[in-house]
Amino acid sequence: MTELAASTTSVTPSLDLTELRRAVTGPVWDPGDVEVVAEIAGFNLAPVHEPVGVVGATDAADVAAAVRFARAHDLGVAVIATGHADFSHRGTLIVSTRRLDRCDVDPTTRTVTVGAGAKWARVIEAAAPYGLTGVTGSSTDVGVVGFCTGGGVGPMIRRFGLGSDQVRSMQVVTGEGDVREVGRGDDLFDAMLGGKDAAGIVVEMTVDLVEVARFYGGAIFYDAADAPAVLHAWRDWQARLDENTTTSIAIVRMPDLEAAPPPLRGRTVVHLRVWHLGPATEGREILSPMRRVATPMIDLVDELPSAAIDAVHCDPTDPMPSWITGGYLRGITRETVDTLLAVAGPQHELPVIVVELRQTGGQALRGTQGVAARAPYAIGVVAPMVPGLEQVVPAVGLGLVDALAPWSAGTVPANYASPQTIAARPGACWDDDGRARLAAVVARTDPDAVLGGRRLGLR
Repeated sequence: MTELAASTTSVTPSLDLTELRRAVTGPVWDPGDVEVVAEIAGFNLAPVHEPVGVVGATDAADVAAAVRFARAHDLGVAVIATGHADFSHRGTLIVSTRRLDRCDVDPTTRTVTVGAGAKWARVIEAAAPYGLTGVTGSSTDVGVVGFCTGGGVGPMIRRFGLGSDQVRSMQVVTGEGDVREVGRGDDLFDAMLGGKDAAGIVVEMTVDLVEVARFYGGAIFYDAADAPAVLHAWRDWQARLDENTTTSIAIVRMPDLEAAPPPLRGRTVVHLRVWHLGPATEGREILSPMRRVATPMIDLVDELPSAAIDAVHCDPTDPMPSWITGGYLRGITRETVDTLLAVAGPQHELPVIVVELRQTGGQALRGTQGVAARAPYAIGVVAPMVPGLEQVVPAVGLGLVDALAPWSAGTVPANYASPQTIAARPGACWDDDGRARLAAVVARTDPDAVLGGRRLGLR
């Protein structure tokens, strides 16, 4: 947080924001104002932001006014909601959407309408009394809008598809400062689902909920010595599962911190993640081969309420400096696992926390809306982006992904794309068709490149 504060308050205001203050209802800050640090801080503490100003948007009109102001002054606009992204924003006008926190569940239509600042945790809590839940990601601490516009890979993906597949409609501000209501069949609607903020800024979104009150799942941790046996067993086992089960497996280098369970603290372990829609008796039978392959250090898999979805991946909730990369895979063979063990196995000391193989197929492959890339598997890498590792972490992380190039599908989930990933492979978040469709919409809705198209490698 110190680095963020220093870099933010060191910027001398060079732009008169008086006109913008008159145009919006929410607060507007110069870059040196003390309120800026708290306003744009989020989960990821690694990015260093140096904005020319910050707008605390309260509605679509505020977002539109900010975009028009930026366009008139030849500025870019960046959006910060929950602050999980890796990108630093310098020389831009930042729009903070944390005040757009609407969360209205409609049990009759099984939908929820959320503002751009709403997190999944709030949605899941509000939906649970109706036996409903959201198709969330590995952590409910992330924002609904950011998750869905990035495609939305989560622990229920094989049964319900991507998060973007659940979206019904959106209120969007374009790069020209127009407010549009878009739904299925609109090309701007498709561009937003997998296109992040390249074609517009989402203010509100209506999303389908699913009928899941309970699931069988959670986490199993194995000793590092069992990594070869467990990863190869997982490869064979996951191929036999139907779409009611989604699973992933990761080599995790647990930090030596109090937040980690004592048996795992400071150790390298193998983390099996399981989500199964069905009774516990069925789930136990399905999981039994993985419980027999090696003796778990910790077995936390059980029947759980839908609101306990975070127990599957056990992602951290405290803010930390982090970095992520990854890519989609066409398949996982014995050679894929051997390669992963050779480059990322417990025998190595690596500046990474998680290297994961994840199922991403099933219903997700049958989705038709949006421009989000799709493939049956993915690799993900999460690392601590602490001072001194700014060059090392991306080099190591991208190297791990590149080692699996023989099985690559050629695309990257948009929410896995770090700045270094995009710099190395511009446009890699989309296949050829998706990229062409997105680029055409961006050229029309953001002709002056005010929004995120350039940052995402589309310009």
